[in-house]
Amino acid sequence: MRKLLLAVIVTTLTAPVFAQLPNPYGTSITIDAAKKLAALSVVEAKKNNWTMAIAIVDISGDLVYFEKIDGTQAASVQIAQDKARSAARFKRPTKALQDALAAGGAGLRLLALEGAVPVEGGLPIIMDGKIVGAIGASGGSSEQDGQTAKAGADSVK
Repeated sequence: MRKLLLAVIVTTLTAPVFAQLPNPYGTSITIDAAKKLAALSVVEAKKNNWTMAIAIVDISGDLVYFEKIDGTQAASVQIAQDKARSAARFKRPTKALQDALAAGGAGLRLLALEGAVPVEGGLPIIMDGKIVGAIGASGGSSEQDGQTAKAGADSVK
């Protein structure tokens, strides 16, 4: 109970620092759609000679599809999933969390939020104006991860 109360207080106090997307949640992404998104992200990574792990999660942050390019560092498997889960549950790109943390001040409060990953590379997936899941990429720099995730997320509308 104490942990929940702390999370509510911290969430309330950090709200002005990074606003969530106004989009409501929709029906979770299908496996077929997830595979297509991941494939586009893999193409982007390979085009740039990056080894990446790509995770697609549903609106609850549960894994729907995962793909890893050969040679990707072992840690990226979990990091990609964590970025995707964070983007889905917090309804915002993980770069927004990264920027809020980098700004300091009230942004430092997000460190108390369980599951918040303040590293670029996680993006909500929006279809017909609704969040249907999220994509996470890991294996390169934060900017490379963000570019790889964006290649998949931008393919849907």
